[in-house]
Amino acid sequence: MKQTDVIIIGSGIASLQLANKLTKTLNVIILTKMERNTCNSYLAQGGIAAAIGINDDPYFHYLDTLEAGGHHNDAEAVLAMTKEAPDLIKGIWQAGCRFDEDQDGRLQLGLEAAHSKKRIVHSGGDATGKHMVDFFSSNLGSNISIEQSVYVYELILNDQMDTCIGVKAKTSDGENEVYYADHVVLATGGCGQLYSFTSNAETATGDGMALAYIAGAELADMEFIQFHPTLLYVNGSTRGLISEAVRGEGAVLVTGEGQRIMGDIHPLMDLAPRHIVSQTIYEYLKKDIQIYLDITEIEDFGIRFPTISQLCAENGVEIDKGLIPVVPGSHFIMGGVKTDLLGRTNILGLYAIGEVACTGIHGANRLASNSLLEGMFIGSRLAEWINHTPAVYKNTKKSDAVKIELYRPLGTLPEIEELKRTMMDRTGIVRTRAMLTAQKEWLEQFSFDEWMDAPLEQMSAAEIKQFFMYITACLITESALERTESRGGHFRDDFPNEDNANWMKKRIVHQRKKVKDGKHEYYQTSLAT
Repeated sequence: MKQTDVIIIGSGIASLQLANKLTKTLNVIILTKMERNTCNSYLAQGGIAAAIGINDDPYFHYLDTLEAGGHHNDAEAVLAMTKEAPDLIKGIWQAGCRFDEDQDGRLQLGLEAAHSKKRIVHSGGDATGKHMVDFFSSNLGSNISIEQSVYVYELILNDQMDTCIGVKAKTSDGENEVYYADHVVLATGGCGQLYSFTSNAETATGDGMALAYIAGAELADMEFIQFHPTLLYVNGSTRGLISEAVRGEGAVLVTGEGQRIMGDIHPLMDLAPRHIVSQTIYEYLKKDIQIYLDITEIEDFGIRFPTISQLCAENGVEIDKGLIPVVPGSHFIMGGVKTDLLGRTNILGLYAIGEVACTGIHGANRLASNSLLEGMFIGSRLAEWINHTPAVYKNTKKSDAVKIELYRPLGTLPEIEELKRTMMDRTGIVRTRAMLTAQKEWLEQFSFDEWMDAPLEQMSAAEIKQFFMYITACLITESALERTESRGGHFRDDFPNEDNANWMKKRIVHQRKKVKDGKHEYYQTSLAT
């Protein structure tokens, strides 16, 4: 058993920002299920958005965020973030985080999809996430320890089931360990690995969402999945992300014959919102027409985009020929564990920050390069709140040992590759009632109720991951079936238009609840406005 003040599960930008902002009098443990840099933040290419240009303003950033989000956003939260963004960027820049500068020493600003102004700050061309994670990691204080290859599989609640007091985890040698803390923070990232095509790190399997759901936390907006339009596609597989910034610098989407595909689709053409570009590419793929990024108009591509150039070279794509084969794939989930602007959930002592959380900032579709910004924004706010909030959660009962129950036979779970394929086919870029119903019925055959009480202590980390992916897939599919409109990252071919009268601000909320006889309502969905 280990006791500390704050446990943070995950090691991306939101986690590191929180850890660095916490007072040095607090002892902090960061738990990562793999190596510390195996996370989506480390892979982030494009950059971080902030209205710091001469002709820009946080209000313009605010309007762009609402437009991209289908006006499903929490407008007050968006305005607060966009107002704070310039100071957040300037603060870490002045502290030594190196961003790309022009000859006069001013920050270079790029343009990405759905932004009305150049406001994307980047580092190392297309290695922004890596450089930011390295910077934050190098500034961690002696009060912060990082334990790698520790897989958290359960949130420990008090006897009243209303307060989180710790976590259970499996260490690298397969042993069970218990950690107690006054504050437990989920910073586990997203769930892109639920889909066969994805830009996400291999750790992004929806663990935090499943953990929160099992514990009784509320989850919201799980139907809103952003599919990035341009993943490198070689020999039937996605090989990595081709940043939005490539199109911002002048690349265009074309067929093999050189025909542009976005000209008549949207006024912003190749820089249209991601869901529109993804849907357009998807329509061509259904006709077996491969789409390419034509990069011939970008001067010195290898210098401006060194990471992408290396990725192409490693996969046999010659950038000198000017065409990069691409497909859309799962990139970001706007929904997640429902929180306020401090990262607090409906369970005392449990918080969620970063992609695992649903603050309402991203709405139905995240504006490009707002993810690193949101992680910094909420991470900083949560740190300030924890720093000024004494530990008051004393009414708890703790056990020093992990309780081992007798093993009982369980039903099967879907094989991961089949789960990914069916999610891509039925709960992917374009959805219909028939496809979603088929996916829901397929998922329901795998004994959901029985698995919800599985003795996870006796299972391997691989089995637990499979179970968590299954839970998250169920939540996404059910949410997508419930929302009978198209908005942002959720496109229903049978309901192709936005329904502002009924759905604009309405969220689909999931929560697992206990009933009086001690059993569970395993899959309860309610609507909240």
